[in-house]
Amino acid sequence: MRIRIVDAFTDRPFAGNPAGVLLLDAFPDNDRLQQVALEVNHAETAFAHRLPEGGEADWALRWFTPATEVAMCGHATLATAHVLHTTGAHQGTVRFATRSGVLVATPDEDGSITLDFPTAPLTPVDAPDGVAEALGTEPFAVLDTGPDIGDLLVEVADEKTVRGLTPDHKALAAYSERGIIATARAEDAARGYDYVSRCFFPNVGIDEDPVTGSAHTALAPFWSERLGRPGLTGMQASPRSGRVRTELRGERTLLSGRAVTVIEGELLV
Repeated sequence: MRIRIVDAFTDRPFAGNPAGVLLLDAFPDNDRLQQVALEVNHAETAFAHRLPEGGEADWALRWFTPATEVAMCGHATLATAHVLHTTGAHQGTVRFATRSGVLVATPDEDGSITLDFPTAPLTPVDAPDGVAEALGTEPFAVLDTGPDIGDLLVEVADEKTVRGLTPDHKALAAYSERGIIATARAEDAARGYDYVSRCFFPNVGIDEDPVTGSAHTALAPFWSERLGRPGLTGMQASPRSGRVRTELRGERTLLSGRAVTVIEGELLV
């Protein structure tokens, strides 16, 4: 069984968000998948197997953190599409059957891959008591991102504030199903990005996720409304960092980025 580690939403190794990718003949039991994901110990490990021809999807796809299975993951989907294309296992557009419906990944001429994901429904909510103390700054706006994402989207004062956050991860776990997306407008759009974010997901075993594709299905509509443009670029300002190009298309959001395979090996057990 081949296992690959792919850095997603980056064009260079040791940046972006690493994901494990395993192409299987079929899914083993859930305990086995969870054991492998814990051993890989990255934010997500993706498991995929080919589906019969003629259906609505080409491959079945599931994602596991070291602690649990998740309903949606952008960077591990990008990583899986990258592996399929670079190994020749699949050519052209690939359709994945997932817990979030059929997700489509299309290779672009510039070497990037574009994902077609559902746009997160955003609902403004009052800031929960204590969230400012847990996050370490006062929120300007707080929005619920819906059941598929399961986060609170929190706008803060500025880019400097986002980059300087040192939250209480244990305390943050009380405020949403998965975690907190902290965001602000870019200080200088000439740097090539329109907004910044950081993502803290203590409830799925990830204190800070390096680059989160699924979060950008909420960030895209949030910032497109404020900046008046459907096409934007987000910078996730984690220590590894990475950029996600987003294009809002109503109920769907396109997420584009590159990926690099950094490790390939064999699972022996």
